[in-house]
Amino acid sequence: MGRVFDLPARPEMVVLCGRRKDAVHQDAARHGWREASDDWKSVLLRDDVHVVDICTPGDSHAEIAMSALEAGKHVLCEKPLANSVAEAELMAEAADRARRGGIQAMVGFNYRRVPALSLARELIEQGRLGTIRHVRAQYLQDWLLDPQAPLTWRLRAERAGSGALGDLGAHLVDLAQFLLDEDIVSVCGLVDTFVAERPLVDDAQRTGPVTVDDATMFTARFGGGALGTFEATRYAAGRKNGLRIEINGSAGSLAFDFESMNELSFYDATEGAETAGFRRILATEADHPYLGAWYPPGHVLGYEHTFTHQLRDFVTAIAERTTPSPDFAAGLRVQRVLDAVQRSAAHHSRWIPVGGGR
Repeated sequence: MGRVFDLPARPEMVVLCGRRKDAVHQDAARHGWREASDDWKSVLLRDDVHVVDICTPGDSHAEIAMSALEAGKHVLCEKPLANSVAEAELMAEAADRARRGGIQAMVGFNYRRVPALSLARELIEQGRLGTIRHVRAQYLQDWLLDPQAPLTWRLRAERAGSGALGDLGAHLVDLAQFLLDEDIVSVCGLVDTFVAERPLVDDAQRTGPVTVDDATMFTARFGGGALGTFEATRYAAGRKNGLRIEINGSAGSLAFDFESMNELSFYDATEGAETAGFRRILATEADHPYLGAWYPPGHVLGYEHTFTHQLRDFVTAIAERTTPSPDFAAGLRVQRVLDAVQRSAAHHSRWIPVGGGR
């Protein structure tokens, strides 16, 4: 961040914490951390640690985040916020209490920080699409195509909470609610698991059950009346990180595909028919979101820059004592949508209202 953006505070990389002592010491040295530890609880007792970045599987998010907030540490937590609505509610309540004491908490939905998608949000805010009618969102990957791929933690419900729904669908839900600045209020969903057993990580001769979804699809209605269709899968052959979203309104449309992440497609329905058509916006101009600090126009950014932007915004919020976005309340709203999709699928794809709200 500091090599690109002018920051109101400069972070120091004090300690990297991980499960395996040898590995975490190697990674700390490789990435420039001052120290390493395999005991996160002891790290929270340190006076020289002010910010905690939680990159663990979902089953430990709640414990670490609430302990860190209680210890007076600012918290950035990976998505989805938790493995259940109950955990997410406790985390949001803890973050709200901490905020009153000047401690901030944010969820790591990094795709909000893609310049083209931040630009899309600005165009929607400006009314360039008119009244929003449709949202179509997909997140397509193929890394589970091989039925012999091992049973990693992402395929176990007790660790990950859900499969493609939480891993990929959470990004889609947050992104759609961010772009429209509206909540999803009801859903109708289905989930499926295509490969029920996979080889164990530490013993490929034995198998264990896959306890999460491999793919999910759901329809949704937004608070403003728009209709949404969502799809997330890790079985789309040839799709490596195909996060796509299209938004149709009464005055125009926007379309985005992360595999061409510097581009945004825009259609202005108010133009005359003889010149109307989707235009390609290369979101690399200095006045596009985040781009003023980077390269000349056309010198494109990559995946890693979304995390640089995310951390820049988080550090700025901490220094300026403002609420970061998305905060834990936004993470809770996403969790409620994921929960509603799972409940709908368990009840033969019945329409389910999403609890809570803003």
